[in-house]
Amino acid sequence: MQLASHELYDLHELTMSCVNSITNMACFLNQVHDQQLKSILQKHFPLHVQDYNMKVQFISQANGSNQKLPVPELNRILESFTNTPVPQYPPVQPRTDVQTFNDREIATAYLLTLKRAGREYAWAAMEAANPDLRTFLEDAFRMSSHHAFEVWQWMVQMGYYPLEAAPQPALNTFTQFYEQVPQHERQPIMQ
Repeated sequence: MQLASHELYDLHELTMSCVNSITNMACFLNQVHDQQLKSILQKHFPLHVQDYNMKVQFISQANGSNQKLPVPELNRILESFTNTPVPQYPPVQPRTDVQTFNDREIATAYLLTLKRAGREYAWAAMEAANPDLRTFLEDAFRMSSHHAFEVWQWMVQMGYYPLEAAPQPALNTFTQFYEQVPQHERQPIMQ
């Protein structure tokens, strides 16, 4: 597959990001204690390896990759998406002398990696000229998004990520600010 120069450089950055993600996940899998978090990491790990291998194929093979990245379903764990399930949040403070990571640090590092990767996938997809590459990058974005959602929910359950409903006065303000466009009104025709 012929790549445009910007596609090659985007793939290079995304592939280096995968090297980092996979290496960190391998370390995390050896250090994680919580079985639910470990299960999440074990389930995600092979998909990150497949994602990496597909990028290598796009870079090195004339026909790109003939695989399709499997995007997992959006796994809903929480009962409420506006109220925290824990009575209080455990405080956090950066550690300055670290030999091993704790579960909170593992989840935080992984979540932030997924968020950053997702933004980069979305940006690269918007710039991709090749339709096959664009589709792959869109799938990689969705995979990152769905993985991040699962890790975020685990963090919320543990009290590691604050979750609160929007304040009612703010909701009232925005409710009054925006009005819907009636669907039955005639829309302007572009010529």
